[in-house]
Amino acid sequence: MNELLEPSRLSMAPTLAQRDKIVTAADAARLIRNGDTVATGGFVGIGFAEEIAIAIEERFLNNDLASPQPSGTPRDLTLVYAAGQGDGQHRGLNHLAHEGLVKRVIGGHWGLVPGLQQLAVGNRIEAYNLPQGVISHLFRDIAAGKPGHLSRVGLGTFVDPRLGGGKLNEKTTQDLVRLMPIDGEEYLFYQAFPIHVGIIRGTTADPDGNITMEKEALTLEALAIAMAVRNSGGIVIVQVERLADRNALPARQVKVPGVLVDCVVLARPENHWQTFSEPYSAAFSGELRVPVSAVAPMAMGSRKIIARRAALELDANSVVNLGIGMPEGIAEVANEEKIASLLTLTAEPGVIGGVPAGGLNFGAAVNCQAIIDQPYQFDFYDGGGLDIAFLGLAQADREGNLNVSKFGPKLAGAGGFINISQNAKKVVFVGSFMAGSTRKFVQAVEHRTFSGQVAVQRGQRVLYVTERCVFRLCAQGLELIEIAPGVDLQRDVLDCMDFVPVMQAPPTLMDARIFRPEPMGLREDMLSLPLEQRLAYDPQQNVLFINFEGFTVRSAADVQAIQTQVEQRLKPLERRAWAIVNYDNFSIQPEVLDLYSEMVRDMVERYYSGVSRYTTSNFLRMKLGDALQRRGLAPHIVENAMQAHQHMGAQGRGDASAAG
Repeated sequence: MNELLEPSRLSMAPTLAQRDKIVTAADAARLIRNGDTVATGGFVGIGFAEEIAIAIEERFLNNDLASPQPSGTPRDLTLVYAAGQGDGQHRGLNHLAHEGLVKRVIGGHWGLVPGLQQLAVGNRIEAYNLPQGVISHLFRDIAAGKPGHLSRVGLGTFVDPRLGGGKLNEKTTQDLVRLMPIDGEEYLFYQAFPIHVGIIRGTTADPDGNITMEKEALTLEALAIAMAVRNSGGIVIVQVERLADRNALPARQVKVPGVLVDCVVLARPENHWQTFSEPYSAAFSGELRVPVSAVAPMAMGSRKIIARRAALELDANSVVNLGIGMPEGIAEVANEEKIASLLTLTAEPGVIGGVPAGGLNFGAAVNCQAIIDQPYQFDFYDGGGLDIAFLGLAQADREGNLNVSKFGPKLAGAGGFINISQNAKKVVFVGSFMAGSTRKFVQAVEHRTFSGQVAVQRGQRVLYVTERCVFRLCAQGLELIEIAPGVDLQRDVLDCMDFVPVMQAPPTLMDARIFRPEPMGLREDMLSLPLEQRLAYDPQQNVLFINFEGFTVRSAADVQAIQTQVEQRLKPLERRAWAIVNYDNFSIQPEVLDLYSEMVRDMVERYYSGVSRYTTSNFLRMKLGDALQRRGLAPHIVENAMQAHQHMGAQGRGDASAAG
């Protein structure tokens, strides 16, 4: 952990006794030795030191006469990074994807670095995939001189040593993760190791190496890497886009102090874009706010249907995480439904509030409330701070396990998926029901990125949302609970799965609003009174008051929820109660009217001594009255609360047949 640098390496790095710490990218690359462990910061293209990566690649590929080492160096590096750093083609860590240059890779995400993927899948390097949040925390633990990182994150997944320990191929044999029971509970222990070189990025540097990040979209784990490397006796190299005079930087803006920095590289503008698709956006850095109300609604299609059904799970004041890809559509739906201001959207690299960006801008956000370091964001996530997370659904099995990390020769990696999915209070996996002609619902997932069993043990609420149907996780595994209108259960769902899901009851129809072109009215739903607050029992009068004003019954699930709330209040009583129901501005979808009426009849027979109903709507009195009459209930509905109380008194609270 505290091994010292070789004197020759120290002699090549600038010191405080020298004029400044500014060096060329080529000079910085020469400080990296064969066999070094190198940590890089970045998220996709945000915060990645592209200029330095290019210099390392060029040094390896070209004869370097100025170096005392032969060409083809540095060699046999161990590369460590938390988040995916690349564009899926040639930039980012793809510069280091050369056999011989790297010997071992410990990465949080592999999907954006196809060059490294090929080396791993081809069994030409040692390859590990550990959770993104774990690696970001491990940097801090290395800095603090701890033996490793202790966490529940990864239990039951491919990171668990009982399921592979994060190893990705046969060449990878060393155990970096071990099971550690403490006081009867299981934990995973992630082993620490010294880091010889840290490569991070900032905006401005002074000659002493103090670094600010005013134009960066994220601050990430730059400070944690710098501390870990410094306390390992290593070299910290920082890429910036501009220089300042000594003592010119405001102390509060310095994110990485010069005492932790050995070398500063001034990048060419083309190698210091804010993201891999945006040279610079003042909105991403928080310099200005932008209007988002003018964004066009998403076109109707399966992607919008999925996003809309998922958005029904949102509650006002929720703290939310959105994954990349299909989950990004939920932000678009939230904007269209005008509910974005009622939520706090977050992303794992450190943005809180605002609207997360997508594509190669993923990780950035506009109109943020705050941007914090990535390790702190994962502290919040791991501790249960997320109310709900929306993540991609690539492959699921009968136990509710999910795979988003590895499919045959394709290696995507987990990224922050494991941290987020294991620790959010509710998690909603979203994705198409089929991948073309390939089945997504299989007997057993190829790579376990999410453990259904661990989620059941924790009592976590889990949904799996597709355009055809919706599943939820129960103790017996995957349960089918909803189906889209027009979808044939056998032909379109069951025949397209490798297993028969649990069906404790026939699946109900998905909310009809999802499939209509107009907005669903989610803002009104969120701002309305919650169902549990609409019922109140007065033991002195023995009356249950039900306030349905402004309430809408859209599905069988809504009907069941009402029945559950009534039973919770009246079932423990040893007597029947009178019910007074306010139906002002109440609405009910035609397809559930009969089901609702049947539920009312059941409540009358089991719990009510009588019922007084009222609404100012003549149409609703007629519509609801007819439905109740078909169930053998008296259809009498009065106009206001005073008349309802008078009706209760007139009936003497005892003639259920007359009042029902």
